Order: sequence, then C-alpha cells, then structure tokens
Amino acid sequence: MDITFIFFLGLFIALVGVIPPGLLNMTAAKISLKEGHSRGIVFSIGVCVIVIAQTYIAAIFARYLSNHPEVIDILQRVAFVIFVLITVYFLFVAKNQPTKQATPKMRSKHSRFFHGIFLSAINVFPIPYQAYMTITLASFGWLKFDQTSIVSYVAGAATGTFVMLYMYIFFFDRIKEKSFTSQKNMNRIIGGITGIISIVTLINIIKEL
Repeated sequence: MDITFIFFLGLFIALVGVIPPGLLNMTAAKISLKEGHSRGIVFSIGVCVIVIAQTYIAAIFARYLSNHPEVIDILQRVAFVIFVLITVYFLFVAKNQPTKQATPKMRSKHSRFFHGIFLSAINVFPIPYQAYMTITLASFGWLKFDQTSIVSYVAGAATGTFVMLYMYIFFFDRIKEKSFTSQKNMNRIIGGITGIISIVTLINIIKEL
C-alpha cells in the first residue's frame, strides 16, 4: 500500500477525531487568544508528541487484535455498552454549567509545551479510537501492519491533529462566537458522535452472531 495514501488516511482520521470542541483544541485556542499564537502552537506541538506515542500504541494493539478475533468480539460488546452509557450521559444527564472566568497567568513556551504533553497524556480516548479505526482500515485492505505503514499512519495522525489544533487557534475569534461552543451544544455533539458509533458497533455485533 502506498505510504502517502496511508499518511493521508491517518491525517483525515485524526482530523475527524479532533473536530468536536474538546479539552485539547479549546485549550490551544484559549492559550493563543490570551498569550499569543506562538504559545498556542507550542502547546499543540506538545499535544502531538503524545499523539505520536498513543497512535503507535493503538496500531500495535490493533495488530494484536487482528490476530485474535475472539478478543475483538469481547471488546466490541464492552465498547458498545461504554458508548451507550456515554451517549446517555451527554444527551440526557450532563447539564449546561456556567464556567467561571479566571485571570489568565502567563507561562513560558516551555511550560506550555509540557502543559500540552500533560493534557494529551491524560486524554486516553485516542488510543481506543485509533485502535478501532486501524482495525477497520485493515479490514478494508487499506492498511497493513508492517512497520513502514504504521510509521506513515502515525505521522499522518500527528499531522492531522496539529492541523486541526492550528485551525482552532487561527479561527478562534470566529469559533468562540458560535453557539455550538456552549457546553450544552458540546454535550449534544459528543453524545451524537458516540450515539452513531454505538449504532455502528451494534450492527457489527449483530452481523457476527
């Protein structure tokens, strides 16, 4: 498989995963707004360092799962339950809570780099997300689990993450004025995405029965 094609697959999938307003992209945008674009970019680079490690771990995990289909069956059922619970929470339980405005503290570029590393490290969602997507791509024959393909995919995922974070930084002045950045609408977006994933997972489970 062409490594350029695999690179852009990783880029596109990472872009999709970071599109919904969340902790990392909104933090990058707010840092840029309050402290300047350069610090927002440094924060984003820190995020991408961890994304490289997370995506590589996810690809290795997916390679193992591809050789153990019985494990995939169990994980699909567990994932279905988790996604349903997340969907119910964000659509029906989570409330729109006002956020308190705090006086921003200026930090050095180095501290923002490690800030990005820290927040990205505690955000473990990319690992199961990328593992699920790489298994799906492999099932279509679009991705092989050789070292070259994995490295190309990981590079694409890191690039896609950085591109989306930069888009949030660049367009934040416009994005912050849109209603979809409110907590209520963010909950709906997240709930809608996990709801779609739940339906797709359920269909896959039914097909394998």
